[in-house]
Amino acid sequence: MNRHTTTDSPYGPLTLVADADGALCGLYMAGQRHRPGEEAFGDRDDTLPVFTETAGQLAAYFAGTLKAFTVELALHGTPFQRSVWEQLTRIPYGETRTYGELAGALGSPGSSRAVGLANGRNPVGIIVPCHRVVGSDGSLTGYGGGLDRKRRLLDFEAGTALF
Repeated sequence: MNRHTTTDSPYGPLTLVADADGALCGLYMAGQRHRPGEEAFGDRDDTLPVFTETAGQLAAYFAGTLKAFTVELALHGTPFQRSVWEQLTRIPYGETRTYGELAGALGSPGSSRAVGLANGRNPVGIIVPCHRVVGSDGSLTGYGGGLDRKRRLLDFEAGTALF
């Protein structure tokens, strides 16, 4: 049974979701595309250690002092989705990759569209940095949290904007 809490961020409240084992399995922004219904989040529980750890790491990230998250994750999806999400965690802070580059890293250079679909279904935004993926020409394309949020995250990581 999942449990959830909320934490504040420069984007407003973020919903954090933990699975039955106490690992983070969801981080959702208000109005996010592909956000599950509230019933999928389970009961509210503000006491789980993973929530305290995640909120602390997010605060450090938004303060500019954390570049890599270490919170325990439980990413639930298809094997292909999980392989894409794993690749996302390898994109360094402040850098971007294209969908094609991710497809190539997976050994499937023709699968950039499938990579994009998996990227859009990322259940743990920000921590699994799907915002660091751009179009083949470097343009901003799709982001479940909205292109404005994506631009703000990328600008923040590039050091050209503050939260």
